[in-house]
Amino acid sequence: MSVESGKVDVITGISSMAMRHVLAELGDVYERHARQRVVIVSVGGVEAARRVQDGEAFDFVVLAADAIERLADGGRVDPSSRTDLARSGVAIAVAAGAPRPHIGSESAIRDAVLKARSIGYSTGPSGAHLVRLFERWGIADAIAPRLVQASPGLPVGTLVARGDVELGFQQLSELMHLPGIDVIGRLPPEIQVATVFSAAVCTASNCPAAAKALLSFLASPEADAAKRRHGMEPA
Repeated sequence: MSVESGKVDVITGISSMAMRHVLAELGDVYERHARQRVVIVSVGGVEAARRVQDGEAFDFVVLAADAIERLADGGRVDPSSRTDLARSGVAIAVAAGAPRPHIGSESAIRDAVLKARSIGYSTGPSGAHLVRLFERWGIADAIAPRLVQASPGLPVGTLVARGDVELGFQQLSELMHLPGIDVIGRLPPEIQVATVFSAAVCTASNCPAAAKALLSFLASPEADAAKRRHGMEPA
């Protein structure tokens, strides 16, 4: 990339779908104020990690913190550049207008899962958490025929909206903007899990200084309101 007046042509990034709306909004803000073009691709977290691991030329990556750690261990991101951006909790959705089960306690969630004709979950951190919960509750085998895992990059809410699943679990940020569903609440505190989403500069970057400047902005107090608008909390 060419450098002109201290700037590069474009800063490129890749992220998981959970951070898509936050990064789209903040990328636009950064472009206007820093006069620096930002292009961010949002895909399923598994695919994003694979593309960075394969050496695809991105300047930065935003993923769940454990995925960033694995990329650092593999030499694909600069560990010193790791920047925690946001914390995201898991929410529950049903089709728009459908009956809403009680979800105010752990036992209520367990009962709702047992009664649901089908349960949707993701390939990301929220899905892994749900699987562990089902195993701890001792219901994993009983509900296995009714579990539907969304393919990478496909929002669980899409499965809910089109009637493929009755009850859907995913990051609130991935559910709240989808049409055709009602987000009925978050997991109760006793079983909630907060996924930390982090960013890091890729070792394949041709403009690491520019990428670090962008990450500083994404972690700054100026970015907090956007994170909250999209269902997250600042890290």
